[in-house]
Amino acid sequence: MTARSNRSNADQDRAEWLPPAPDALCRCGAEWTATKLRWGLAVEELERDCLRDIAAGCGGTDVQFTPAP
Repeated sequence: MTARSNRSNADQDRAEWLPPAPDALCRCGAEWTATKLRWGLAVEELERDCLRDIAAGCGGTDVQFTPAP
């Protein structure tokens, strides 16, 4: 991800912003999901639906995380 692309993200969740490069979607979705799981963060309905849509196109992508202490 470029610095410019990262700045355009600001504080938006996945329902509001996705990386412009299609090949980055699977990694982005997996990392976002892992972060939510690690920290036990809530997921809003639109965000959940967006993450599910991403995951549907990412066969074989594992989400690995370690629960926060």
